[in-house]
Amino acid sequence: MRTVKYSTLIIFLISFFVFSASADCPTNIILIIADGAGFNHIDALNYYRNGKKGSQAFEKFPVKLAVTTYPAGGSYEPKKAVEDFNYVKTGLITDSAAASTALAAGIKTNNGLLGIDVNENKLENIIERCEKLGISTGVITTVPFCDATPAGFVVHQKSRRNYEEIADEMINQNGLKVIFGCGNPLFDDDGKELDKPDFKYISRQTWDSLLAKPKNKWTLIQSRQEFLNLAEGETPKRVLGIARAASTLQYKRSGNSVLPFDVPLNRNVPNLSEMTKAALNVLDGEPSGFFIMIEAGAVDWASHANNSARMLEEMVDFADAVDTVIGWVERKSDWQKTLVIITSDHETGHLIVEPAAEKKMPIIKWNSKKHTNSLVFFFAKGQGSNLFAEHIKGNDPVYGSYIDNADIAKVIFALLKQKTAVTK
Repeated sequence: MRTVKYSTLIIFLISFFVFSASADCPTNIILIIADGAGFNHIDALNYYRNGKKGSQAFEKFPVKLAVTTYPAGGSYEPKKAVEDFNYVKTGLITDSAAASTALAAGIKTNNGLLGIDVNENKLENIIERCEKLGISTGVITTVPFCDATPAGFVVHQKSRRNYEEIADEMINQNGLKVIFGCGNPLFDDDGKELDKPDFKYISRQTWDSLLAKPKNKWTLIQSRQEFLNLAEGETPKRVLGIARAASTLQYKRSGNSVLPFDVPLNRNVPNLSEMTKAALNVLDGEPSGFFIMIEAGAVDWASHANNSARMLEEMVDFADAVDTVIGWVERKSDWQKTLVIITSDHETGHLIVEPAAEKKMPIIKWNSKKHTNSLVFFFAKGQGSNLFAEHIKGNDPVYGSYIDNADIAKVIFALLKQKTAVTK
């Protein structure tokens, strides 16, 4: 059953008490996305790790909202979601391309489109705006670096399946300082070297140019140790990290998982926390600050397959990465300089979760193998986080006050506009 979580009253009280706080642009903006995760995915994580709800550090962030995710032409009706369990499986439901475009550009678009509107006009995204302001940028993911979510923050393409074109645009046609992900043409999903390269996610020409040290001076890293080496000390100016895995860091490794982590992990690749530490170390020396999008991309892959054990593995990886970010803010920055946003692009699986014995595998019941139109979570803390309450669209009887996914980009753009004034 659905239970009431975050009330409008709480959000308005938060807004009231922080109203007088400065809304100046934070030096650093960190956006963390758990692809395919909804509120119940977090409950499943909590039951598995701690035996109770609400036990993640990010759940204690001062701004807690829900988010609508539908694509252009869609809608969400709270009353229908309460009255009809299957309502969220009907109507226009977003894919990751449309959702990522909304999160990155603040405008709804059609499924499959990346960085362009319904009329195929290019949309300026957060990363492009940051680069105009001299702010360093990066994207990292646990799935192919050219997959829909990271791509939606960088490219302008008519199809999310144009992997070679997306990879080329990401690598050769922008000013990103960090790109981390999978999609390595030389390795399979167990981190074993292939007999013959598989250029599914990157063209041979682009790959060869990276090996030849291109003019844009990317430093290419592949091994886990190379990622670990970037966590401290001096770093190259631009780092492209393509882990030694074909499509996912861990989800698609061999073996049939019954419980989380019962199949040995692929030790040839970093986890999302290790990627995050490396990326933050590359970016945090920039005097103008940085924006980074961090994606736990394989939560969605596991949810499509209704694979409870590996979904929980991916949620643990996500939560650990969030804790890494929180630790970085508190040790190397502070909440007056950094804004951290945690959300999802959409829910996948329409799952119901029930607790089992304390700190044991929860009971997870899947009701779909597809995306749904369910509300997803939103947590924010740091400079500018109070502005999100100004975009509340309505109140859901279960999840409380909600904004739209496009509002997230709109707030970031508003903060960056103030950065423009300061820069001038």
